[in-house]
Amino acid sequence: MAGLSMINIDPASGKTLELREKIASDDFSRHRHNLALKDSPDLPSSTPDMSNSFGQIFRISTWGESHGGGVGVVIDGCPPQIPLSEEEIQIDLDRRRPGQSEIVTPRKENDSCEILSGVFEGKTLGTPIAILVRNKDQRPSSYNEMKDKYRPSHADYTYDAKYGTRAWHGGGRASARETIGRVAAAVVAKKVLAQLYPGIEILSWVQSVKDIEAQVDGQTVTSAMIESNIVRTGDPEAVGPMVDLIKQMRSEGNSVGGVVECVVRNAPAGLGNPVFGKLEATLAQAMMSLPATKGFEIGSGFGGTQLTGAEHNDPFYMEGDVVRTTTNRSGGVQGGISNGENISFRVAFKPTATIMTEQQTVGSDHKDTELKGRGRHDPCVLPRAVPIVEAMTALTLCDHALLHAAQCGSVNHP
Repeated sequence: MAGLSMINIDPASGKTLELREKIASDDFSRHRHNLALKDSPDLPSSTPDMSNSFGQIFRISTWGESHGGGVGVVIDGCPPQIPLSEEEIQIDLDRRRPGQSEIVTPRKENDSCEILSGVFEGKTLGTPIAILVRNKDQRPSSYNEMKDKYRPSHADYTYDAKYGTRAWHGGGRASARETIGRVAAAVVAKKVLAQLYPGIEILSWVQSVKDIEAQVDGQTVTSAMIESNIVRTGDPEAVGPMVDLIKQMRSEGNSVGGVVECVVRNAPAGLGNPVFGKLEATLAQAMMSLPATKGFEIGSGFGGTQLTGAEHNDPFYMEGDVVRTTTNRSGGVQGGISNGENISFRVAFKPTATIMTEQQTVGSDHKDTELKGRGRHDPCVLPRAVPIVEAMTALTLCDHALLHAAQCGSVNHP
């Protein structure tokens, strides 16, 4: 039987006197530690963030596993008296749910949401909002072989290395099913943003699938254009080739990745903070927290390294009483703070890790073996990633908007 982590604390000083982790079971021998910490700094007064929460004022905490009883979110810091219904939340949940087209996972989930707290008579109370989505179509038996084998490029090995255990029925917390809570919370965030900044609009689309590039104008693309096709790209000419490639990958038991682009139109100037609280830094953190993400760039991104300063700078000019820029290579953010231009960035998604072909791997016994993927998986995550990218953008901007209001009030100095 595994031993317990034992922490001895001096009640007078609050300092850690000794920490010992005793693990007796041979099954967990690779996790054995024997640490002695003497006269450590004072322990923090609050519990450290264990990475299931996001945001400072508008704060969300997601919970649940892909094949557990359900998934959900608790939203704290939402202002009161904002109209909110389950039907409104359901619209965006339906955009990310599985089984919605022939190019996504065939798992059948209605993803029907239930508001458990924080809303009364159709309006938010200002208290924590809890939202639940119950899992209905679990098939844990599809993952029996993965109990003792690590899927290449998945979170199986790293979760085992960190915790000594994992939810091997599907991806557990590493599954994209975790993002249901984010999408639900973002519906609330978008309502807060709409009240603070009327006209603000967040749109994402599939910019590329592997080497197939879409031609999309971020100034003019509309939600209707994006939602008119199952890939969710804003370029009608790219839809056919993208769909064909994804179908080919599925038929071969393979997968493919690509890029989702996002634009925030009518964004105000002044969101974000200097140094560690930069808007692009928190956007990058938000996007890189999503499953399967491998890259983030804003504005000119890596392409800007090929330009000179004279070519890259965005000259200012006056449009009435509003400060504008003639170009937008900064992506709407300068010095970590939004400048009032469109916020534009791109997120790279890798090919889905679970594929249906034989692969070399190792087991939990640390012996070489082979594994062929089982279960139901997206051959390409991009179509369902579009609303998730929008969701994390809304959550990030909402938190920054409330932080800005708390520090600076409603003053918009430019």
